[in-house]
Amino acid sequence: MTTLENILQLFENQQELTVKEIVHKLDVSNQMVHIAIKKLLDQDKIEKFGRTPATFYKIKEQLKTPVFFTVVSDETNKWLTKEFLLITDSGDIKAGIEAFEIWCKQRKLPVEKTLDEFKLTKEKYKAYYNKEGIIDGMEKLLNTKGYDSIKLDKLFYIDFYAIERFGKTRLGTLLHYAKQGQNKYLMKLMVQEIKEKIHHILEKYNADAVCYAPPTIRREVQIMKYLQQHLDINLPVAAVKKISGLIPVPQKSLGKLEERISNAKKTFLVSETRKFKTIVIIDDAVGSGATLNEIARKIKDRQLAETVIGIAVTGSFKGFDVITDV
Repeated sequence: MTTLENILQLFENQQELTVKEIVHKLDVSNQMVHIAIKKLLDQDKIEKFGRTPATFYKIKEQLKTPVFFTVVSDETNKWLTKEFLLITDSGDIKAGIEAFEIWCKQRKLPVEKTLDEFKLTKEKYKAYYNKEGIIDGMEKLLNTKGYDSIKLDKLFYIDFYAIERFGKTRLGTLLHYAKQGQNKYLMKLMVQEIKEKIHHILEKYNADAVCYAPPTIRREVQIMKYLQQHLDINLPVAAVKKISGLIPVPQKSLGKLEERISNAKKTFLVSETRKFKTIVIIDDAVGSGATLNEIARKIKDRQLAETVIGIAVTGSFKGFDVITDV
């Protein structure tokens, strides 16, 4: 038997195998196993899980899993690819009709009927986007009860974080998994989708400085730092810090608006001394708006800028909302 056949036989007896285990069991070279594994992957007979060095392989279960296909036009599939993204439970990225079919199957929904409903829902939300495809979040902020004053002059979202029934938007999905998984690949995809629109706002309102809403929770890969490094914004960065007591309390852990406003007032420190005309604050997600509004308040209290604009990658749809998972 060949090495490839021996490996397949091993998989029949054991569900999951690493390269190290295969080398040990077959007493063959590491290089030979990698060559055979690549052939099996190319033949779609096995699938890979995890990332180096924690990688393992399994026999592909396409014969055990019912496969179904919905025939849609190229135009519909392209539209779905731009509007619908799914991260599977094994960490694979799916888009277009394939992603939508999986989503429907998980919920036992008819694909074609649900696709029509998704189109109608997206059509309804179109009214909230301007001609540049950006959402003006100022009305939501002004209609949120609990603020003694609104210090932001303008507030924009690139997209909603989630929509009715269908949950997270494509951008909301990218943000959630990029941030929680500290995944640079997903952060890169997110930057590709938001970069042009953020630059458009900066240019339209003649911004002469930006600042990035600082995170509360320490992570090895901070999404706001990644945005600062990869949005390629050639403007001064106004210094804003997040300070806390012995135990950091993130905004998403606070369920009441007054708690969020109080937290923002006490934990954000604007240490900038330079004067600007228009500062744009960039954040990943806006639920209550407390973070951006309180940073704007501190900027204006220090007379650092005449105009303060907020831009969020995603935002909640209406009223006070708590986006708890980012």
